[in-house]
Parts: sequence; structure tokens; C-alpha cells
Amino acid sequence: MEVRYFDNSATTRIKEEVLTEMFPYLSREYGNPSSLYSIGRKSKRAIEEARKRVASLINCKPEEIYFTSCGSESDNTALKGIAYANQNKGKHIITSKIEHPAILHSCQNLENKGFEVTYLDVDKDGFVNLETLEHSIRTDTILISVMFANNEIGTIEPIEEIAKIAHKNGIIFHTDAVQACGNIPIDVQKLDIDMLSLSGHKIYAPKGIGALYVKKEIEFERFMDGGHQEKNKRSGTENVAEIVALGKACKIAEKNMEKYQNKLQNLRNYCLEKMKKSFPNIHINGTMEKRLPGNINISFEGQNATEILYKLDEMGICASGGSACSSGDNSPSHVLTAIGLPSELAKGAIRFTFGDFNTKDDVDYLVKMLEKILN
Repeated sequence: MEVRYFDNSATTRIKEEVLTEMFPYLSREYGNPSSLYSIGRKSKRAIEEARKRVASLINCKPEEIYFTSCGSESDNTALKGIAYANQNKGKHIITSKIEHPAILHSCQNLENKGFEVTYLDVDKDGFVNLETLEHSIRTDTILISVMFANNEIGTIEPIEEIAKIAHKNGIIFHTDAVQACGNIPIDVQKLDIDMLSLSGHKIYAPKGIGALYVKKEIEFERFMDGGHQEKNKRSGTENVAEIVALGKACKIAEKNMEKYQNKLQNLRNYCLEKMKKSFPNIHINGTMEKRLPGNINISFEGQNATEILYKLDEMGICASGGSACSSGDNSPSHVLTAIGLPSELAKGAIRFTFGDFNTKDDVDYLVKMLEKILN
């Protein structure tokens, strides 16, 4: 059975060009990047070329990019690294209620260590209120962390305005851009972002590689002890093949950004039009104005999303009820709860996220199968 994949916010299929570029570093190019001999130096050069490519995608300096194992590690490093490095200045952190579990659980961990966290409410579309943010700032606030775009409902937050508020008050600003990076343009200099997390497997690179951007003047505690790798901030022999893959994926994303955005937006809009015709009573969760181009989150009132997803799976269709990192949890999505969605709509919510391998034929098949299930 052919698989029709509509869960690109959970992970993406690796692109052939990315596989081709990384493959030599899984076999013949096996040198340790810390070694002085030629094959080690070659691996080191490959890492630094990848670092330049990642930096170029978000418009920062290569030396401001630190490679990690995933977006969650980047988030953990940012929050805990800043918290521990600045605890002599204060122990208060601000974030939102709709963050990824990597942020929320890091905050809970820090609360157990004596830090205080303010979790901002969001409106019905998932936006942070800027006035509420300003009023939440205290003299001991050391960090604000608000995601660039939400993984469930696709809402793109007012990042530039949040950064201005943070800096006006002398506070460091971090954003989890795992869902946004590679999907929409990001310029960390223009937006004045201090720290940013990204992940490879959301942009057609393998699982197991991520990166953290840290503005040059920002000091943070190292996350892992050991060797001197990643400017003495992230120990452990580098995963050269996957770093190379991430660099290639970022290069492709930067080159094709406008074309890719248009493709996703067209597929999304085509899907929505067909859905509305077939199911007039669907409820779209989140805004359509400031939203990731490939994201739809729809509630089928009176339906159970889990049952629909199982039936779709039997028909070769992959979709999600929310964050893939918590899909084994039967409780209502914390994001849909935070935007005030009634339980009867929340339990019928399904996320469809489009990617480079999707076609209109996939959408036609999806809607046809949903008609079979629901009608």
C-alpha cells in the first residue's frame, strides 16, 4: 500500500541530495575531527562548511552555531545554560503555555531547582499577549523563551516585538524555531534573537542532529562535560555525517525557500477548500493569517480523533492528533486546552502538515478516505 504522509511537523523524509552528501562520512571518510592527520582534518573541514550553511540560513556568524543531537537538546541547553549562568542575577523565567514539552519540562526541572517560571496565557489563536508579557517581567527575570511557530496549530508568534521587550528590560531572549526553520525565512540579526533552536529531521535531514544559535556575547553553561568540542560547550566526538546532512538540508532550504513556501501554502489551501466542501462543520484551530504554510489543524465535531487516525492509517494515510513527542498521551493537547478549545472539539482535532513530497493527488485521496470514514 502506498503511504500518503501528512505529518511533516513530526518528521520529514530525508532528501536524496542530503543522503548523497552525508553517505561518505558513514563509510570512507571516518576520521575523527579532533585528530591532526589528514582524514581528521577533512572531517573537521566538513563540519565547518556545514556550520557556515546553517549560519547562512538564519543569517548569523558560523561561530555562533553549536551542533547538538536534536531540537530538544538545543532547548534544554538554552534554558538550563542561561539559567545556571545567570542565577546570580535572578531566578525568574518567562515562557508560554503552548511551548514544546522540551521547553515546558525544562522549566519544570528548573522550578525544582529553585527557579520561578511564569507561563503566559495565549489567545484563541495561540498568540502571546505583548502587554501581559511586559507586565510579567520582574527585576529578577533573566530569560524569556517563546517559540517561533507552534508545532500543533502553526501560529507564528510576534518574535521581533518579543525580542524588543526582552532587550528593553535587559533580558535574554530564546526562541524554539524547530517548526519555523526551513519553512519560513528567519533572520536572527534583523529580529535581534539571542538564542534559537533548530532540528534536522524537520527539514529533510536525519533524526539525531540539531543546532543551537547563540549570539556571540551571550554566556551560557555547558550542557555536557568531557572534551573540548563545540568551543568547549558541547562535549563528545562530533556526528560528522549528520552535521554534513544538516548543512546540506539548510543549503537546500535557503535556496528554495520562496518556492517551497508557495508549494506548501497552495497544498494547504487546496486541502482546506476540499475539506470545507466535504465537511462544512469543521472547525479550524488557530489563525490563517500568521500561520506556517504547511499546517492545518482541524476539529471534526462529535468525532474521536484517535479512531479517525487509526482508520486513516489502515488506508495508508499518516496524520497526527498533536505533537509527535507526546502522541502516546491520551490527555487533551495542552496547546488546544491553552487556546480554550472546548473538549468536544479538542478530542476531534487532527493535524495535517504538508511537505516537499506531497502532491494534490495525495490531498484528493485524503479527502476521499475521510469521506468514507465520516459519512
